[in-house]
Amino acid sequence: MKETIIYLIVAISSLLLMAYTVHMFVGGLVDEETETLITVIVLGVTVAAMAFMGWDILRRRRAK
Repeated sequence: MKETIIYLIVAISSLLLMAYTVHMFVGGLVDEETETLITVIVLGVTVAAMAFMGWDILRRRRAK
């Protein structure tokens, strides 16, 4: 349980950092709507990668 809380904290902080990174890269170069769209796409890919890693952790633990 303790490990799950740590994983959630790290995941949330990583998502915030990814959103800020997109803002810093494209914030002044494109319209706000485009920046929002890019942010949603990047965060969607990041969440999918995190979900896959979480699924892999569960799969490996059940195999033991």
